[in-house]
Amino acid sequence: MNKPDSHAVKQFLMQLQDTICQQLAAIDGAAFEEESWQREGGGGGRSRVLRGGNIFEQAGVNFSHVYGDAMPASATAHRPELAGRSFEAMGVSLVVHPLNPYVPTSHANVRFFIAEKEGCEPVWWFGGGFDLTPFYGFEEDAVHWHKTARDICLPFGEEVFPRYKKWCDDYFFIRHRSEQRGIGGLFFDDLNTPDFDHCFSFMQAVGNGYLDAYLPIVERRKALPWGERERDFQLYRRGRYVEFNLVWDRGTLFGLQTGGRTESILMSMPPLVRWEYNYQPEEGSPEAALYRDFLPVREWV
Repeated sequence: MNKPDSHAVKQFLMQLQDTICQQLAAIDGAAFEEESWQREGGGGGRSRVLRGGNIFEQAGVNFSHVYGDAMPASATAHRPELAGRSFEAMGVSLVVHPLNPYVPTSHANVRFFIAEKEGCEPVWWFGGGFDLTPFYGFEEDAVHWHKTARDICLPFGEEVFPRYKKWCDDYFFIRHRSEQRGIGGLFFDDLNTPDFDHCFSFMQAVGNGYLDAYLPIVERRKALPWGERERDFQLYRRGRYVEFNLVWDRGTLFGLQTGGRTESILMSMPPLVRWEYNYQPEEGSPEAALYRDFLPVREWV
């Protein structure tokens, strides 16, 4: 197994943040604001947020690189062998909340983790993926999203896409609602075989492929007219996004437990959201179609 190179991973992640911000800003016409931050226990990051754009109501693209002498509880809970090791974690995480309800919300994340202890081999892995959360479903968009994900995975083996698609469907499931958060995509974690170079290449492919999956959908839907009804439904469905991130998301818990910058961790939250007691979409409506035709897990390609 070739030796893990955290410096190379960090350089890629910082460049990825630059590229994604440049392309999102170019399609929107508004600029990202940047804040650099330092973590008291070690490390820091660059938080970039675009607010009140022409297309994106809020888009956040964060890079973080944190390290410390002891593992947080969220990491050792499912990996008890990591207790007592120093750790280093780095990644790019992004969430895009468009203004137009016909443009779906998207999320992507790629990350690298390494834990070390004197006299022992380092324990390392990659994780990440991307997923799509439409408010109004379009078959064409769903097929494109999943076809792009499949094509990213194919060079790494025919079994990769089905496995990581299922993992995404399983992970982004709102258990207390018995409902998917969106239409899925890719999710992988604990990737460390067959060797570092292979795993790093896959993580790069996923990170670089996000824009190929998302921007064509934005271009197709950004000019569709919408009104108060669509906006109300969008804000209601954003509530599901908040519920998942605060109740179930491991990344949110890891960031908070490691003393990360709270403003950056909660950047994933939409700027406006609403809840409605016992909401039921009107039968035969476009809103009902989301629940009937898009949220149930299915094979799109």
